[in-house]
Amino acid sequence: MRNPLKQLADRIAELAGPFGYRAFVDSAPVLERALARNAGLGWIGKNANLIDPKRGSWFFLGELYTDLPLPHDSPETGYYCGTCTRCIDACPTGAIVAPNRVDARRCISYLTIELHGPIPEDLRALIGNRIYGCDDCQLVCPWNKFAQASAERDFAPRHALDRIALTEAIAWDEAEFLARTEGSPIRRIGHERWLRNIAVALGNAPTGPAVIAALQSRATHPSELVREHVRWALARHGLA
Repeated sequence: MRNPLKQLADRIAELAGPFGYRAFVDSAPVLERALARNAGLGWIGKNANLIDPKRGSWFFLGELYTDLPLPHDSPETGYYCGTCTRCIDACPTGAIVAPNRVDARRCISYLTIELHGPIPEDLRALIGNRIYGCDDCQLVCPWNKFAQASAERDFAPRHALDRIALTEAIAWDEAEFLARTEGSPIRRIGHERWLRNIAVALGNAPTGPAVIAALQSRATHPSELVREHVRWALARHGLA
């Protein structure tokens, strides 16, 4: 989204003259949901996501910080979740501990993307086959019946990542991981955490020869982080 934001800034400059700005797309500690709500773009739902009543919550937020003297928008003061608790009920790890309150330490998106160390053992079985984030709280949100698929090519799956088998993906060496995740945010977790996450997912998979062989192929990986999660996964299949 950074390039479209730059194009927007250039268009504004054509109308208002040169100005100073800085673009953000989930790239700095910017309170983007609160800013979006204060700009009247929607309300913050019980799952802590910004919800647009006409588009749901399946969108990215981008910001231009600028020194232009702009008029203030009217904030969204309504709250339209009502008595619905589908997002709270659907969260696999119980990370939405109360309406509008998410315990990041339990959130699968945090555990599989942001966490650098071991995934807590008591949460591993709850992760299922998710290896990079989780959107269950959005999948069940009734407001997303208004969401529309984007025609923007940059948002389309790349390198067939939406069709790979976990038993195939765990076999990638670091070079192949970097090649297959080029242009994707998945790359930022690195190869080690990629293998960690897949080991957990395979530990939660039905037992079978392909699953066992895939896990055993990483049992002697140089990283203790990977080896420890593989040991856990193999134990789930009855193998010490």
